[in-house]
Order: sequence, then C-alpha cells, then structure tokens
Amino acid sequence: MGDSITEGSIASIDKPAGSQVAADDIIAQIETDKVTIDVRAPESGTVTEIMVEEGDTVTVGQHVATLEPGDAPAGAAAAPATPAASAPSTPAPAAPKAAAAPAPTSAAPAAPAAPAAADAGARTETRVPMTRLRKRIAERLKASQNTNALLTTYNEVDMSNLMDLRNQFKDAFLEKHGAKLGFMSAFVKASATALKDIPSVNATIVDNEETVYYDYVDISVAVGTPKGLVTPVLRDVQTMNFADIEKEIASLGKQARDGTLAIDQLAGGTFTISNGGVYGSLLSSPIVNPPQSAILGMHGIQKRPVVGPNDSIVVRPMMYIALTYDHRLIDGREAVTFLRRIKDIVENPVRLVLDL
Repeated sequence: MGDSITEGSIASIDKPAGSQVAADDIIAQIETDKVTIDVRAPESGTVTEIMVEEGDTVTVGQHVATLEPGDAPAGAAAAPATPAASAPSTPAPAAPKAAAAPAPTSAAPAAPAAPAAADAGARTETRVPMTRLRKRIAERLKASQNTNALLTTYNEVDMSNLMDLRNQFKDAFLEKHGAKLGFMSAFVKASATALKDIPSVNATIVDNEETVYYDYVDISVAVGTPKGLVTPVLRDVQTMNFADIEKEIASLGKQARDGTLAIDQLAGGTFTISNGGVYGSLLSSPIVNPPQSAILGMHGIQKRPVVGPNDSIVVRPMMYIALTYDHRLIDGREAVTFLRRIKDIVENPVRLVLDL
C-alpha cells in the first residue's frame, strides 16, 4: 500500500468466491485515508475464497483472497492468496498505482444513497459511518485551523484581457497542443511567478523551529470528486508553459474522477489553488492545506460595473480572488503584495511574456 499507509478498510468485494477472473481484474478495493487501492488478480483463474468482508480492516501484506489459476478450476493448484497491499511505495517518497480515494479525488463505491422516500409526513434519518477519506479530510482541515494563524486577504481581477486572449487563440491552441485553453493555466503561471517573488509564501514551518523555503514550485490543484476532495500536484510549475499546465491539469482531473490517481501524485505540494468558481461560488475563504502556508481561492466571473478611464462607469467581467495564509510565517505586507502580483499578471498576461 505504500510506506505511509499501514492499514485500510475493505470498501468492496468485486469478485465473490466462485467468480471467474482474467489477469488484472479487480477482486476487491481497499480504502485508505489517501486513496482507494485496487486488489487485482495476478493471473486468470477462479476466486476460490474471500478471506475478508466489506468494512473489515486489513493491514499491509494481509491476504484477502485465494485464486485458483487456469480457465477451469478443476485440478488446478491454488495460487498464493492475493495480498492486501501489493502496490509500490509512496513519493515524498514514491507511490502505488491506486484508485483515487475520492479525491480534489473515484473508483471506490460512492457514498450511500439517501433512503427511499418514506410515507408522506414521516420524519426519518439515516446514520452511516464516515469513510476513511472523509475522516482524514476532517482531521487535516481542523488541524490546519487549530495550528495555523489563518488570515484571508481579498482582491478582484478584471478578466477582460485574459478572456480576449483565450477567445482569440483557443482554437489554434487546441489544434496545436491538443488541450483546451482555460483560465487555470494563467493563474497557475501567475502564482508560480508570485511565489518566486515572495519566497515566504512558498515555504513551510517545521516543528515550530525551522522554516523551509522551496526553490521549486509544486502547486496542488483542488479537485472535487464524488467521495471527497483531492489535491493532485503539478510538479515544477516554474518550468512549465501554458500547454504543459493545461494538459497536466486535464490529465490529473480525469484520473481523480476515474479513481486512478497514484499516491505520489497527491503527495507534496508547496502551494494550493482552489477554484470554487466552477460551482458558482462568488466569494469564500479557503483553508490552508497543511503543511503548506497559503492557498489561493478563485471564484466565479460576474459582470459588474467598475470605474473605467476618465471616471467612466463600464461593465467588466470580474473575479474575486482570496489568499488564506499562515500569519505565523507570512506578514500582511507579503500576503497583499503576493495577491496583487497575481492580479497584475492575470489582468495583463503579456507580463508573463516580457517577464515583468
């Protein structure tokens, strides 16, 4: 299951005893607090025994099933039991190929459906256990509030120039790079530039004793999935162009929704971007993703009257942006300067070309 995972719960039994399976078929799924891991058949054969039940807790190396190899079960020798943890190690260290546990990101069964409607006027309730992923999300978010001195600063961005740029080049961009040109790539590149300019935002506090400053930019992108939030990581964003970013975001998003993210794709990250605008959010205060020290919140674009040249009132597509940061490490001056830097770049994307 990976070095950072010691146990998990059986989320589903996909092939009960007596089932014929082909090599690489999913026999069961194990839900951890990070991902949902597929237990796959090592070869074709018949599942002769399932040693666990749904909901059971299993540890690394524990056997969950026995497989009799061959197309016909008769006379074939039983293969070793399929282990509960046959995936590689993790990344921050390295990682297993796993089904994303919403997650940001999911191959695991969806949350229990609401009970069927009862008699008219009846008052009912349903109690279900929290999944490991949901417990982990709750634990980390509350720990962030309890440990960090969180403060949020806000600004707004005139999206006119970026929208004009996108409308002008989106078809050519898609034809050349095979990826759609969205707004995320601009915000990711703007963040990478601002993180280089304001190093304290691209840093973390360790044990209340040391501050670690990163000379690279790994940006976690929050992705909502049916089971919960995951934050797959874009590595070395400082070296990526718009096409690289759009392709990687599309790939990670698809893997999150399909449940095929590996643990190493979720580990690390020096900064997070969350786009609540895709759900219609107008304004919010995101919570820092520990051990990071800051998170950028994007929101929906709405046309609003603003003061234009010569004090004229003009209608512009505007987006509120928010930066929540750990005030223990980042002072208000740095936070406001950082957010203003992102605003300036997004409003004038040519700054990225001219390195301004």
